[in-house]
Amino acid sequence: MNKVLNVSKEGQPWWRFGLVWMVVGGPAVVVVAGFITFYIAATNPDPVLNVTPRTAMQERQGITHVPAMQGRNHAATGELPAALQAPAAEPTKP
Repeated sequence: MNKVLNVSKEGQPWWRFGLVWMVVGGPAVVVVAGFITFYIAATNPDPVLNVTPRTAMQERQGITHVPAMQGRNHAATGELPAALQAPAAEPTKP
């Protein structure tokens, strides 16, 4: 029985080893999935919408991005806008 378990694998062809299929099979599956995804994307393009973008509609209605720009400027400079600055504290009297 030990002779059966100790069979040398040196003479076997490369496709008989399971590890080879795991190493080659993973990337092969990814390549095939990429081609399938490309085919789906090429044959079914997204339709072009004739709708005004949300930002243009907001600008027409008077909605601006001022709070977002103030936050961005505060992050870049570290200074608060004039409307958010607290008045200077008065010194306490003894």
